[in-house]
Amino acid sequence: MTKAFASQGDLGEKKVSFTEVGNGLWAFTAEGDPNTGVIIGDESVMIIDAQATPRLAGMVIERVRQVTDKPISHVVLSHYHAVRVLGASAYGAREIVMSDAARAMVAERGQEDWDSEFQRFPRLFEGHDSIPGLTWPTTTFGTQMTVYLGCRRVDLMHLGRAHTAGDIVAFVPDANVMFTGDIVEYRSACYCGDGHFSDWPSTLERIRAYDVEAIAPGRGDALLGTTKVNAALDSTADFVTSTYRSVARIAQGGGSLKEAMAACRAACDPKFSDFAIYEHCLPFNVARAYDEALGMDTPRIWTAERDLDMWAQLQA
Repeated sequence: MTKAFASQGDLGEKKVSFTEVGNGLWAFTAEGDPNTGVIIGDESVMIIDAQATPRLAGMVIERVRQVTDKPISHVVLSHYHAVRVLGASAYGAREIVMSDAARAMVAERGQEDWDSEFQRFPRLFEGHDSIPGLTWPTTTFGTQMTVYLGCRRVDLMHLGRAHTAGDIVAFVPDANVMFTGDIVEYRSACYCGDGHFSDWPSTLERIRAYDVEAIAPGRGDALLGTTKVNAALDSTADFVTSTYRSVARIAQGGGSLKEAMAACRAACDPKFSDFAIYEHCLPFNVARAYDEALGMDTPRIWTAERDLDMWAQLQA
């Protein structure tokens, strides 16, 4: 009998932290679950990544209301994945912002991603009946957009492909703080199933060039201070590179997906096996690295059926 995905057995509640990463800037984190950022401006609040359901978004709103009563005017979505976007309706924001590329991915594969992630990670979708449907942006941009929350400036930027082709970051210049979505992780595995391994390290270096004082990453604890920021950038790059190189050697040598999985484990288990969601991400990371190593630039769409087929190949 094929065993279940690791994430299907991850049913325990996570401890939530709400950490100030700069003046009026907060990171909602939960032991490796998807993070949400909060930017408080003079007149209103911007949310960075919405959570998977309105129920989980409500937990973010509770923390926001502990520190400000200003209205939530903007929800910025760092990319298209269901666990990041499907809670957006709870905030009542007038603007929902994505990159052009991320919106195109909602159109191309948003429903498939929702169905796939719902199967993989049931805990994150408790209360899913309250999701009104796919989350569509009201505003999109190509490479850069500036939003003013009163006098507070927020620069939204697409710095390159990484976790997806449409990733964006939010940079707050007055505090020298950045919200990176899943481009950067801290002691959490990178999910690379829709990633671009060859581009990811250079995108990380573009983030490093900002020399920020704090980062709210996609998963894991808030990163306070340049030492911790740089360590997380290094660790994320090592994770991505170690995964891809080990798999590419097998794929380009004519080996099987299962052999690539074994090679990836040999390279990555000693360094990363204690990271959050490592076992959940591993099969999807191997499958995507295998495809990219064989010249497939655009990630194949994950569906609930493809998930199971890939998992069966690895268990055979």
